[in-house]
Parts: sequence; structure tokens; C-alpha cells
Amino acid sequence: MVKLIMGLKGSGKTKKLIELLNAAIESENGDIIFIEKDKKLTYDIPYTVRLIHGSDYGISTNQLFKGFVSGIHAGNYDITHMFIDNFLRMLDDTSNEAVSEMLAWLDEFGEKENIKFTISASADAA
Repeated sequence: MVKLIMGLKGSGKTKKLIELLNAAIESENGDIIFIEKDKKLTYDIPYTVRLIHGSDYGISTNQLFKGFVSGIHAGNYDITHMFIDNFLRMLDDTSNEAVSEMLAWLDEFGEKENIKFTISASADAA
């Protein structure tokens, strides 16, 4: 399952994402991963969550992002939820077609591996 939080910059997407993260910590039994592009939320994410800074790993294309998510799961089969902040900033191709394909892949991957994805993206929801 993929849950997408969209809105314009400054509309409170990250705050909502952190609220959902804290709710997931209370209700889920598996490991939780939080991926952000830059090092902005280091002190906002609880220590029980694995915080990953995407900029540290050179994620520069949509294919690398898929491999990165797959690799995280390959290293830990106990993951139940992945939160991704500023999703569109991690992709090189942000066309509607490419983003739709990426979200479909995440949904399929999540169904197969029993992982929930909650994603924030700065874009007009319309």
C-alpha cells in the first residue's frame, strides 16, 4: 500500500508525515524506515526509527531509487513501513508517467513484501 501526501511547499506535509510516523511506531511491530533527501529531520525522528539520508548514497535516478529501496529491504526483512519525505526531489525524471510508474512499482513491491509506504511530495494535489 502506498499513501501519498501532496501539497505545495510549506503546507505541512512533513509535519503530517512525522505524525503518521509516530502513530506507526505505536501500532506496528516491525522495523520502520524514514528516508529523507537531506539532513533536516535528524532531531525530529525518534531513535527507534532507521533514518536514512538519501543524499549520502548518491541516489540520482529513478532506477537507483528502486535499487536503493530493494537493497534496504534485502538487508532487513522485518521492515513493515517506509516513510519517504520529499519524494520528487530524489527522482531525476518527475514526469507524470515516470512518477506514476514509480508509485505503481512501490505499490507492487509493498504488496509482495508486506511493506507500507507513506510518501510526501511537493506538488499541487490537483
